Amino acid sequence: MTANISSPDMRAVLRTACLRAGIPAVREPLRLGSSAVFRLPGGMVARIHRPERMAAARRVVVGARWLRASGIDAVQPVSGIEQPVRSHDRGVTFWHELPPFRPGAPAQVAAALARLHELPRPTEPELGLVEPFGPLELRIRHAHFLSETDRNWLVDHVAWLRDRWTALPAGRPWTVIHGNATPNSVIVTRDGRVVVRNLDHLTVGPPEWDLVPTALELMSLGWTTASQYTEFTRAYGCDVLRWPGYYLLRDIRELNLTTHATHAARTHSAYRGQALHRVACLRGDEGPRPWPGWRRLPSSSLVASMVIHRV
Repeated sequence: MTANISSPDMRAVLRTACLRAGIPAVREPLRLGSSAVFRLPGGMVARIHRPERMAAARRVVVGARWLRASGIDAVQPVSGIEQPVRSHDRGVTFWHELPPFRPGAPAQVAAALARLHELPRPTEPELGLVEPFGPLELRIRHAHFLSETDRNWLVDHVAWLRDRWTALPAGRPWTVIHGNATPNSVIVTRDGRVVVRNLDHLTVGPPEWDLVPTALELMSLGWTTASQYTEFTRAYGCDVLRWPGYYLLRDIRELNLTTHATHAARTHSAYRGQALHRVACLRGDEGPRPWPGWRRLPSSSLVASMVIHRV
């Protein structure tokens, strides 16, 4: 269950973490999603991670520092603090706040991914291997607004994709990948910096995993134009649509996007129609791709709205 950032428990978590880190605990809630984020004095933000995400929070911090040391401009944790800071049963990480930014253009996203994929695979830090199925089954089991028939079909679909994953066609050598390479994950700041962010899924895996989202937005969803996709492939240097493994990664990504919507719909009934539509598309009830009617969901606040008051 997602935490409430305005609850006394969350305030206590932040207060204790700030005291341990030596940071003033004047805070402004920014958003609530998979983790609570607060603005702090001095151009910092604090992120409160769920209890089961302690190890993942540590990997994000280490991964961000490794990217910067490797020459990749990425969001950066505050130095001089051993992170994450444990507070109650949660981990809290402290980051330098980004200046105003916009999503990267296709060529900028592709160029940043190409640089990332060219880095030598590290022995340290240990980033782990890509987990393409993550919480899919859990999200499906908890989507009680779906019919039992739909839930059973989705569970069977996960099993079918798992079997196919064991025979993933050979492609480019596995390396460090972003893991969730959407336009909002490579951003351009007001001063012109191209910065990689949203590093929760930074891991080792097939580089094609980072290319599929843009191809899927063209071929399955119609969110990207042909000219934008051409810009992306030229900047990266190859076209994932020409790789036999594209269809498997596409199917996994489409399922991830669908369970993303079912997860949001658990607490926001306004998303239920979108979730049901996505399930129908996967089942083949809505005709061939590209499928009309898929709407982008808020990536940072799936289960709550922006909070602008101070506490």
